[in-house]
Formats: sequence, C-alpha cells, structure tokens
Amino acid sequence: MTEPLQRMEAASKLLELKNIDLSFGGVKAISNISFDVMEGEVRAIIGPNGAGKSSLLNVINGFYHPQQGEIWFDGKQRHSMKPYQIAYQGIARTFQNIALFKGMSVLDNIMTGRFTHMHKNILWQALWKGPAEQEEIENREFVEHIIDFLEIQAIRKTPVGRLPYGLQKRVELGRALAAQPKMLLLDEPMAGMNVEEKEDMCRFILDVNDTFGTTIALIEHDMGVVMDIADRVVVLDYGRKIGDGTPEVVRNDQTVIDAYLGVSH
Repeated sequence: MTEPLQRMEAASKLLELKNIDLSFGGVKAISNISFDVMEGEVRAIIGPNGAGKSSLLNVINGFYHPQQGEIWFDGKQRHSMKPYQIAYQGIARTFQNIALFKGMSVLDNIMTGRFTHMHKNILWQALWKGPAEQEEIENREFVEHIIDFLEIQAIRKTPVGRLPYGLQKRVELGRALAAQPKMLLLDEPMAGMNVEEKEDMCRFILDVNDTFGTTIALIEHDMGVVMDIADRVVVLDYGRKIGDGTPEVVRNDQTVIDAYLGVSH
C-alpha cells in the first residue's frame, strides 16, 4: 500500500457531500453528487468545461445552497451558511479569476486573510492601543511567515496590480493561507501559467499540504499536475459524478477516458 493511501486510511473525513443537487431555474448544475475529502489529503476535482466543478466548489464554500443533500464538515452537519460563516469554520479559497485588491501591497492583501483572527472590537481597533495593537503585531508576524514561506519577500510592499500573473496567483494563495484554514479550496490554481510558474505552484501546494497539514481540494485541467500531486480524484461530467479514486484508477477508467481524458488529454 502506498504512503498516501496509508495516510488516508488513518485519517478521518473532513468533508463529506451526500446526494447534492443544485439547480438554477430549470437547469440542473449538480445532480446527486456524493464524495468525501479525507483530512490531510490533496483531492482533485476534474472534468470538461461545464461539468459543474466550480458550482461544486461554490456549494462547499457557501456561495450556493443546494436544493437537496447533506454537507458534513469536521464531523458536523452544515446547514445553510454564508461564506463568511464558513470562513470562520475553517475553509478558505482562491478563485479562477484573481480576486485581489490591485492597489494594495502584497503585505496588505495577505493581511486581509487574517480577518477571522481579528477579535478586538471596533473601539479597541479605533484606539489601536493595548490589546488591539498586540493583536495587529501578532497577525503581521504570521503574515510575514507566509511571505517567507511563499518566497515573495522582495515584493512584499509592491502593489499587486504591478505584479505578473503568476506572482498574483501566489499572493492569492498567501491570502488564503493567512486564514490558517483546515481546508483550502483552489479553483484552477495553474490556469494561465507557463511551465515554470506551474512547477512553482505545484511545489507550494505540496509544501502547504506537508508543512501545515492543510487539506486541499482543487479544480485543475492540467492532467499532468493532477496525476502528480493528487491523492484521489473525483471526475464530473454534465453535473454528475462519473469517476472517483486514485489518479491511476481514474486514468484507466473507460467512462472517464470517453468523457474527458480521451478529448485533448
């Protein structure tokens, strides 16, 4: 038995989706989807465009509320919650289209990820003395640690709008990590990157998983990346699950080959 599989057998389910249905009017985006994400694993979600991958991530993140099904996170059933409440539960994400504050520095963008760790009330924040000042110092120390981890010290004071695409993606990853999430959702983290940038991002994703023990669920179209970094893969097509298992199992599944892997992959 390989090391990733041994690790998963010893782990518990951090996230479990049971029979999720999501519709927009008469259009069914997700139909009867069930799968789990084990604590500490890298779980990939793949499928052709329009398969329902981003909709599924939005269900996990609380942007969409399914009409049917159950969502369990960290051993508790989750009912309708807003994204900020889910952030407090320990889920952070990056987006397919970069969502950063372009006029703000790298440091300040990553600091926004510490929102869930800022507990002093508005009066203390306005005075910025005593407990509020200490809280600010502690949060900045953690953000500096993230900056060092992602090797972006040289651009820490640079407005992110001036950075190349690959570095902006890394900053967005840093902002998500600043929340110290139990689960990190990555929506096409390699999209638009060149080979060198992809290699860097793969390294950082694996380092996040290994160093921080963060559970990761990611959407990715680059099958070379998926096969290299994922412990398990779930495959969607037209809103339905058509495959689920290790990369090797999924790669040899004829249904998956016919629907996705056999088309330009």
